[in-house]
Amino acid sequence: MAQRAGYSITAMSQAAAGDQLPSLAVARAYAEALDADPDVWEQRWREADAEVRVPVPDERPPYRGLARFEPGDSDLFFGRQTLLAELVALAREHRFAAVFGPSGSGKSSLLRAGLIPRLRQATGAERPAVVRVLTPGARPARTHAEALTALDGGGETWVLVDQFEELFTLCHDRGERARFLDLLLAARRPQSRLHVVIAVRGDFYGHCADHRELAETVSRANLLVGPMSRDELREVITGPAATAGLNVERALTARIIDEVVDRPGALPMLSHALLETWHRRRSRLLTLAAYEATGGVRGAIAATAEELYGGLSAEQSRAARRILLRLIAPGQGGTADTRRPASRAELGSGSRDVLERLVAARLVTLDGDTVELAHEALITGWPRLAGWIEEGRERLRAQRRLGEAAHGWEELDRDPGALYRGTRLDRAEELFARQEGDDQLGQPDDELTGLERSFLAASLTVRDAEREAETRTARRTRSLTVGLSVFLVLALAAGLVAWQRDRVSEAESAKAAARRLATVADSLRPTDPRTAALLGVAAWRVAPLTESRSALLGALAQPDRDAFTDPGPERTSGVSSPTAAGRCSASTEPR
Repeated sequence: MAQRAGYSITAMSQAAAGDQLPSLAVARAYAEALDADPDVWEQRWREADAEVRVPVPDERPPYRGLARFEPGDSDLFFGRQTLLAELVALAREHRFAAVFGPSGSGKSSLLRAGLIPRLRQATGAERPAVVRVLTPGARPARTHAEALTALDGGGETWVLVDQFEELFTLCHDRGERARFLDLLLAARRPQSRLHVVIAVRGDFYGHCADHRELAETVSRANLLVGPMSRDELREVITGPAATAGLNVERALTARIIDEVVDRPGALPMLSHALLETWHRRRSRLLTLAAYEATGGVRGAIAATAEELYGGLSAEQSRAARRILLRLIAPGQGGTADTRRPASRAELGSGSRDVLERLVAARLVTLDGDTVELAHEALITGWPRLAGWIEEGRERLRAQRRLGEAAHGWEELDRDPGALYRGTRLDRAEELFARQEGDDQLGQPDDELTGLERSFLAASLTVRDAEREAETRTARRTRSLTVGLSVFLVLALAAGLVAWQRDRVSEAESAKAAARRLATVADSLRPTDPRTAALLGVAAWRVAPLTESRSALLGALAQPDRDAFTDPGPERTSGVSSPTAAGRCSASTEPR
């Protein structure tokens, strides 16, 4: 049926359950999927719609749903009169005061629908010259410097800083943060004509301690917003209804009080459940049955969100997911997830229809060009959104850092020095580059903005160029290394050849010397055998040649005499003359 109707299985299932009236488009698609006449079922749908709704042209809802109360809603703002009186007294006594409380405790509504009307009701010197409301954003000092300057002339300027935690979740420039705090804390000076009141989520109380002067100031002047009492909750339920001329069943009032009491962050869910109950009222009565059909305090937000999401096509569902995740600042280090404002341009022009549907369902709000979640209760109250956040938490953090870097790059006239490099670029490429086969950066559902895409593409281009330059340098280095190595090898080879030539030349010289020694030895052997023997040994040691070997062997074969003499006539005749004997004895003397 879902495939035939073009809607999700969830939408078909909810339409079949009968717990709440589906949209007309879903009802017609359901009928067509079953081959029924859609016109007949449209008529039946209109009859059912007339029974559960009391359409009044331009009727103002008495409940705000997930949206905060604004100054114009002060007549519908109930249950906080005691707390409001304490805040007014605190803010008049101290020029800088802080309101702390958990998400969903009503801090924003207390400032806007409570404090602002009370200040404007004052007379004389207590009436402010101007009241300004702002949220820090990513660049608070640059954005709000003028707003934090008191007007010249009479009267004082009041500045109410809502969602002060954005100073820590959206502003990551410590210098920018410090300048903004200096502008705010200037209200403490005696000559100042500036009053500052900030509203801070309770889990960010510790962050205020990072700035010494801020910590000292808020510790002296702060107001903690706690859970409402039963009587205050009864006022919240019945007061707006009475203002609109409606009645609330006692059983409904008792049921809601039991579900919400001692839950300080449940007010947005309560208001949303009451708004949906008002849409399903019978005549002028808000009933328990209509409340239960909404899903109650715990399920009304999820029911509304799922009804909207179930009626979207596959492409619209992806766009809704992208829009909602763009409006989330993921927490880290124990900090809860928070909402973040975004511009329409950041969400993309192709998602305008889906954005309008989210606004119509009161899940997101529009303020000029700024889009944000209606309340952070949507993060915890809609399991599907919570699952998306948890599934892509690391990716969301990387995308927020990428967006901040891209804006900084744009402000520096796209200076290449501001581009991603190293491991940050490698991680961004891994998370956000298209899969193989896609021709541009970004996911198929355009998860990145145009600026983020350009920033990442420029970073990759510079990296590739640097890698190419490094490759060319490496090639040149390798070529030079190879050339030097070849030159060194050739030089060594030439040296070796020369050395070998020298060795050959020395060997030939030695051989020649050995031959000469052997020749001399042979010539001396008849007359001086001892010297001939020594020369033969020397010839063999100089070069073991055939000639030197012969000289050596010749020396070994002859008698060991110092010298040979020619025998005279006396020796021949057998007579030894004195003269001959003298010669022999003389010849035996050592030479």
